[in-house]
Amino acid sequence: MNKHSVLAWSMVVALGGFLFGFDTAVISGAEKSIQQFWHLSVFEHGLTISIALIGTVIGSLLGARPSDIFGRKNTLYFVAAAYLISSLGTALADNWYVFLVFRLLGGLGVGVSSVTAPIYISEVSPADRRGRLVGLFQFNVVLGILISYLSNYLLSQGGDASWRWMLGVQALPSLLFIVLIYFIPESPRWLILKKGETTRALEILRIINPLDCEQELAAIQASNLHDSAADTSLFSGQYKTPVILAVLFAFFNQVSGINAIIYYAPRIFEMAGLGAHSSLLSTVGIGMVNFIFTLLGINIIDKVGRRTLMLVGSFGLIISLFLVAITFYSGHFNGFAIPMYMMVFIAFFAFSQGAVIWVFISEIFPNQVRAKGQTLGSSTHWIMAAIIAFCFPYLAESLGGAVTFSFFCVMMVCQLVFVWRFMPETKGRSLEQIETNMVMH
Repeated sequence: MNKHSVLAWSMVVALGGFLFGFDTAVISGAEKSIQQFWHLSVFEHGLTISIALIGTVIGSLLGARPSDIFGRKNTLYFVAAAYLISSLGTALADNWYVFLVFRLLGGLGVGVSSVTAPIYISEVSPADRRGRLVGLFQFNVVLGILISYLSNYLLSQGGDASWRWMLGVQALPSLLFIVLIYFIPESPRWLILKKGETTRALEILRIINPLDCEQELAAIQASNLHDSAADTSLFSGQYKTPVILAVLFAFFNQVSGINAIIYYAPRIFEMAGLGAHSSLLSTVGIGMVNFIFTLLGINIIDKVGRRTLMLVGSFGLIISLFLVAITFYSGHFNGFAIPMYMMVFIAFFAFSQGAVIWVFISEIFPNQVRAKGQTLGSSTHWIMAAIIAFCFPYLAESLGGAVTFSFFCVMMVCQLVFVWRFMPETKGRSLEQIETNMVMH
C-alpha cells in the first residue's frame, strides 16, 4: 500500500516538473512568429525570450517563504495556478506588454516549483527510495522539454496563429495538476515543525513507513528540538557545509554550458558548419538523449549513489567538452563530429548532474532550514543559467567555439575535484541522519 501511495504523491508533485520543462522550452518554437507578429526589435525580442528566466530567478528566491508559511501543498496550488493563467494569458494576449506579464508569471511558477516540489518529495519519501522519487521531478522536467518540442512541431502547421496554440496547450496539464494536488497529503515534516500537528503527521508517516513510523516521528521531533535551540538563519556558522555544497553544486551545473547548449544548439551546429535544417534534428535529438539518460540516472541513483554518478559524469563531461573545443580549434569539421560530441555531453550531463542536482540539494539541509536551503541552491542555479544564456552568444561570437568550450571544460575539471574531495554520499540515509553529519554542532 505505502509504496504505491508515496509513488502516486511523488508523481503528482513531479507533474510540476513536467510543466516547468514544457514552459521553459515551449518558447523556442514560437519565438520567431512572436517577433514577426509584434514587429519586435532585437532588444524587445531578447526580453521576450528571457522574461520567463527573470521570473524564474525571482520565483526561486521567494520560493521558501510560501513553502514554510502556507505549507508545501498550498504552495503547489499557487504554482499550478501560475502555469494555468500564464498559458491562457500568453495564448490570448492582444498586446506585447500583456504577453510579457503572463510570461513573467509562468517564470515565477517555474522558480517556485523548483524549490517546493523537490522539498515535498524528499520529505515524504522513504530513505531507500528518496533518490529515485525526487529524481522523478527532473525526469518530468526533461519529459516536458521533449513533449514541448514535439507539440511545437505538430502545431507549427496551424497557420499564423499556431504560436498561440503552442503556448495555450499547456493549460490542459496545468488544470490536471490543480485537480490532482487536492488528493495528496501535506508534508508530515512541515506539519510537525511548523504547525505542531503530530497526530495528523503520524497518520501520513504510517502510510509512508508503517514499520518505523513512531521512530521516524521521534527523530523528526528530536531534530526539531535541536533546531529550535539552534539559529534558524541559513548563514549561521553551523550550516556552513550544506550551504557551500548547494552553492557550488548549482554553480557547476550551469558552468558546464548545459543551458547554452539547450538554448543555442542550432546556432552551435551552424558554427560547426552544418546547414540550418539540422536545427530540428538537433533539438529533437538532444531532447531524446536527455530523456533516455535522465531515466537511466534516476533508476540507478539509489543503488550506486549520488557521488558515483557525479564522478563518472564529470569524466564524461570533461572528455566530450575537450573534443568539442579541439574540433573548433582545428577547424576540421566533418559535419557530424560536433553534434555527436554534443550528444555524448548531453548523455553524461543527464545521467549525472541532471539526475542528481534536485535530489542532493533537497536532502542536505536540516528540516528547519530545508526550504531556505533549497531556495539558495535553486536561485544560484537560475541566476547562473541567466548569466550563461545572456553571455553565450557574445562569447561564441567574439572568442569563438574553441575558447568558449575550453572554458566549460576547465570548469568541469574543477567540478571533478569538488566531487572527489568534498561531496558526501547521502544514499540510503534518512534526512535526520544526513542532518547529524552535515551540521556543525
